[in-house]
Amino acid sequence: MNRQTFTRHDPKRRAVIDHRKKQFAESSYQENTYPHRLNFYSVPPTADITLEQFEQWAIDRLRVLAELEACAFRNRGQDETAAHMKPFLEKYLPLGANSSSRGQEQSARLQEQRQKDHYSHFILRLAFASTEDLRRRFARVETALFRLRLQSDDINERAAFVQSLNLDWEQVSDKERKALREELAATSAAGYGAKIQPEEETWCKVDWERVPELVERRVVFLRGGKAYVPSREQQSMVVAEFTKALEKTLEMTARALPRLDEDDRLTPILNHLSKNFITPDAGYSSNTATPGAEISARNIDKLSSHFPACMSNLHRTLRRDAHLKHYGRLQYTLFLKGIGLSLDECLVFWRGSFSKITDDTFNKEYRYNVRHAYGDVGGDSNRRGGGYSPFSCQKILTEHPPGPGEAHGCPYRHFNMENLTALLQGMGVSDRGVLQGVKDDKENQKFHMACNRVFEHVHKAEIKKARDEGIMTANQLETIVHPNEYFKRSFILKNLDKKTEDVKMQG
Repeated sequence: MNRQTFTRHDPKRRAVIDHRKKQFAESSYQENTYPHRLNFYSVPPTADITLEQFEQWAIDRLRVLAELEACAFRNRGQDETAAHMKPFLEKYLPLGANSSSRGQEQSARLQEQRQKDHYSHFILRLAFASTEDLRRRFARVETALFRLRLQSDDINERAAFVQSLNLDWEQVSDKERKALREELAATSAAGYGAKIQPEEETWCKVDWERVPELVERRVVFLRGGKAYVPSREQQSMVVAEFTKALEKTLEMTARALPRLDEDDRLTPILNHLSKNFITPDAGYSSNTATPGAEISARNIDKLSSHFPACMSNLHRTLRRDAHLKHYGRLQYTLFLKGIGLSLDECLVFWRGSFSKITDDTFNKEYRYNVRHAYGDVGGDSNRRGGGYSPFSCQKILTEHPPGPGEAHGCPYRHFNMENLTALLQGMGVSDRGVLQGVKDDKENQKFHMACNRVFEHVHKAEIKKARDEGIMTANQLETIVHPNEYFKRSFILKNLDKKTEDVKMQG
């Protein structure tokens, strides 16, 4: 029998090239120049920086973005946000104008600032491109930062920057402007409350779908599918172009991320950055117990009237089913621990709540988990730290989304609107305006704002009294970002009439 020899080599098959070599073979140092203060971040940086710079620049930008996002959650106006952000920007991410550069030393400092801004943006783009939620959140807050800078930019420098973008806007000719003079003047009067002569401004026209914000405000003239935009409103168009470009590049970055998996220098840093994009989140210290509250197993039903929607849903589900699945038990146990329920009382609470099982089953399957959450058993680090901390809003929003039959998570994010409305009505929220506001917040991914909207509605009278009588300061009434803080503030506000030291807000 003739033996046929086979080889593994197929001449028709292309050689497999290491993707890293293929991608980075031609990369070389290129000095970035920054003629403008503002940046669309369309060209990635290629020069070398140290790992220390890589991490520190990203952290500094993250501080700015986090504080800017907090301003949005606290409903700060445009001017208030600009004033609040000024010291943060000067400290962590300064960005001077060309007019401020006089002399070689100042010019070098200006380039350093712009280099840090350029690199830090791309580093965070890598960190937050991994999931759709992070990409959406990053694009939203980066757009807010760009808008803030655009509004504060020097008029001439801003015009030069916009011109450098080469955007496909069609300029309205003098002839067309004269032909539409009355319509354009009427648009100015409707939008600004005073009639502005069309010749006093330059106009451009774009497809109306590109400027829905301006159409909604009725500050543009529409004709033949085109929106005629005056120069004073072109800032909104620049911001829209920035957002569109950023969202597109974030998608491209997400597809390229797997190529970084083998880089053991950058991947840990990027993971750390993405996990710490938590503002307006904050930790909750269990030693800040709620003054005047009787925290015991037999009192939980009464105290549940002060629970946020996430814990109210867990409590209602537990009472209905006499059971919760693992993550629901963990989330609720740590919340009860955070409001001041002792380990012994917590065990009493769970044993009484699991009324359909025997003592033996409870002791074998559930007691250990409760003790472990409190740090009574488990690893050394768990015992030294007193167990696990109560889950923050951000942790509930981003980790372990609920599956079928599970009741944990954030109702504002994980419920459909019908179920969320039913839950809120069970909590005493029936005002149509509030429910519509919650729906809008949910659709815009502003889950913290929806929760705070409900809190302010339920405690409207008490908040007014606390402000009027100076019992609580503005800082003590800022955005709630932790379920335990929601409970604490609710209990204190609802007990203002007791007039005792125990129910006054501490700190």
